[in-house]
Amino acid sequence: MALTLEKGGSTSLAKAGESLSKLLVGLGWDENRSAGPDFDLDASAFGLRSGKVISEDWFVFYNQLQSPSNAIVHMGDNTTGAGDGDDEEILVDVSQMHPAIDTIAITVSIHKADVRRQNFGHVSNAYIRVVNELTGEEIVRYNLTDEASMETAVLIGELYKQDGAWNFRAVGKPYAGGLFEIATQFGIKF
Repeated sequence: MALTLEKGGSTSLAKAGESLSKLLVGLGWDENRSAGPDFDLDASAFGLRSGKVISEDWFVFYNQLQSPSNAIVHMGDNTTGAGDGDDEEILVDVSQMHPAIDTIAITVSIHKADVRRQNFGHVSNAYIRVVNELTGEEIVRYNLTDEASMETAVLIGELYKQDGAWNFRAVGKPYAGGLFEIATQFGIKF
């Protein structure tokens, strides 16, 4: 059974066993409002060293689906979020990770949120989960609470390396400026 974390909680991923090298990061959500334009939430991943991307090649999102050496691969943009289970997934192969990367930040943002007048107050049941991709076993889950209700993007979780081992931290930090604000914070130049 997977460990469920509260905001700020963390756990070692080494507990999943020695075979842990490939992770599936699943993100899901439900729209709790039916009127108006459809919602399009987007998952993104940033390969960071000391809080900044090591290069723009390590910003993985709907327009750049993979990092160098396929260490991070976005499995495609789900523009509706319809259906059960994960709405978007990101594969992470820690055995292929650039040695300078100490953190992989995972975010969710609402596409065209300002134009469509949408925010996370219109979204419910948002979560992130980390799965051992080789066995299908869910290792850890974090369910986002309502504290991001007026914002348009969330740094939902981080995979981070400490003492040579990968860990997961439930972050839940909201941003009002969407993906642009998060990407800029991590050193992406537009």
